[in-house]
Order: sequence, then structure tokens, then C-alpha cells
Amino acid sequence: MSNVELEGLRARLDEINGQLLELISERAQVVQEIGAVKEKQGVPKFDPEREKQMLEKLVASNKGPFTSGTIRTLFKQIFSASLDLQSTDHKKSLLVARKNHAEDTVIVLPGGVTVGGLSSLMVAGPCSVESELQTRTVAAALQKAGVKVMRGGAFKPRTSPYDFQGLGMDGLRILREAATEYGLLTISEIVDPRHIEEALDYVDVIQVGARNMHNFELLKAVGEVNKPVLLKRGLSATLDEFVHAAEYIMSRGNMEIMLIERGIRTYEKSTRNTLDISAVPILKQECHLPVLVDVTHSTGRKDILIPCAKAALAAGADGIMVEVHPDPATALSDAAQQLNIDEFNTFFNEVKASGLYR
Repeated sequence: MSNVELEGLRARLDEINGQLLELISERAQVVQEIGAVKEKQGVPKFDPEREKQMLEKLVASNKGPFTSGTIRTLFKQIFSASLDLQSTDHKKSLLVARKNHAEDTVIVLPGGVTVGGLSSLMVAGPCSVESELQTRTVAAALQKAGVKVMRGGAFKPRTSPYDFQGLGMDGLRILREAATEYGLLTISEIVDPRHIEEALDYVDVIQVGARNMHNFELLKAVGEVNKPVLLKRGLSATLDEFVHAAEYIMSRGNMEIMLIERGIRTYEKSTRNTLDISAVPILKQECHLPVLVDVTHSTGRKDILIPCAKAALAAGADGIMVEVHPDPATALSDAAQQLNIDEFNTFFNEVKASGLYR
């Protein structure tokens, strides 16, 4: 074969490649239109029966030289890429998506305390509200340290039904009174939609805990109130599931949502959970919502809280959550991982001294 013939065939191949690209791009546009229609209808994007029919039709029309198996493989790749395209379009259409809200959402809490933006937030307090003395002691220490927001659990969903379940509404009352006395804001978890209305008088931020990230009725309910929500990532939730949980809240009208990475369950046993640092920049890139990191639940180890908090801030986190108790050894929950007051002061001072805490 002469060079002229070879170049001619190559030119023809380039022409066919261009035609294929145009056809694949045209196909992709049709796929996007189909995805939009399915989105409106609320039907699944993937239709295995339809894919099977298309493959069978293609194989029946195949005249070679590719084998039927090769044709199936090639078009399955095209079908898979098309499904990914529909998924990408869906993600970009979400209310929480960065595409629809280029600027970072900054949530302004009572007293002008901001979450997101140019300043970092430290949230601290006991795992569980246990007594008035315990809660007031922590509140006084937090005020002295310059912390503005106190967490405290009143409803405690526990692995065992025999473990301490929290003080309920009495716990919220104790938390509110201590916070008011020392000029602090409150965050506490609500686990039952029926408790939301009454809880609004006690909390400045409603927390949806990790075990309730998939409680869609609760997500809808907190989405219908005028109160900021702190949404924790589920124990084994993917980031896609996490983002869609936030979408459940925002779709009901509540735009003030904070996301918090609290570690995920993996095979690793050296920490209580595995802190997914990569979640922070991914969430910040794909969503416009503030992102915090709970270093206590993600590690379960007091000896590594400081470097993990620094790592979270370096990755772009807008704030840190940590548990503090006057006497952790006597705590009714999470005794091993809570900081005492002196340990918290050391923790907070070192985090601030790193220059990462804004």
C-alpha cells in the first residue's frame, strides 16, 4: 500500500470519527431531554428493560465485522455514559448545588454569629445534657473561652435501648437556661417531627443526627420551619446521599442548612469512625452550604483531636464541633471521648494558634 493510499484511508477514518462524535453528541442531547422528562415524571433514570431491547435490536442489525459481544460491550459503555450524564444533570439542578448558587451561603444566627464566610465557628458542649450544674459549668467555661455556640443532647438515639436516652424536653430547657445565662446560642438534636414545634423555643439551631439523616419525614418537617438546621452525615452515607438529604430540607423552603462531617463507618478500628477529610473540599466544591467537622465522633480519641481539627480547617471547613464535659469519667454517654474543661481550653488555644482558625 502506497503512502498516498494510507493517508487517504486515515483521512477517511478522521472523517468517520468526526461523524461519530457528532452522532454521539446528538444522542447525548436526546438523553438529557429524556432525563428531564423522567425527572418531571418522577420515574427512575435507569430502565433495564429498555436497555435490553436496544441491545437486542443492535445485535440483530449487526452485519460485522464486530462480533455481537463486541457490539454489546461498545453500546453498554455508551449507555453507561448516558446514564452518568443524566445523573450529573440531576445533581447540577439541585437547590443545594453550587451551579445554582455560586456564592457561599453564610448563615447569620442570633446575635450576629455567622456560619460560613470569612470566620470560623467553634461549637462545643456536652454529648448529653445531664443536669443543670453540669450544663451551667460547661456554659460558663465556653463563654470564658470565647465560644458562642453550645451543643447539648437532650434526645439521644443510642445503639442499645437500655443506654441513657437523654432528658428530653427537660434537657432542652436546661440547655436553654444555661445558654441564656451565659450569652450562648444552642444546638440540639431533634429526633421526632412531633417535637419540633415545642423545641423551637429552646434551640437556635436544630440538629439532625447521623442516625436520622435518612429519616425523610423528619427532614421534610425541619424543612418547613424557620430555624437553621445542622445536618450530620449518616454513619455509612455516601456524599450523594448526604447532599440529597440536605435537598429534602431545602426543597421544603428552609435554605439555612449546615452540613457536618462526623466520620463514617469503615473496617478501621483504631478510631471510632473514619474521618473523611476529602468530604470537606468535595462538599464545598459541589454545594454552597457551610461545612463543619465533628472531630469528637469522627475519631473517638482525645489524643488526636487537635491535628484532626487543623486538618479539617486546612481542607476548608467552616467550623469545628467538639464535646466538652466537666468530668468525662462520669458522663452518661461518650465518656471516653469528651474533653474536660482544661483539655478543651488547650484544644481551642492550639487550634487558634495554628492560624487556620479564622
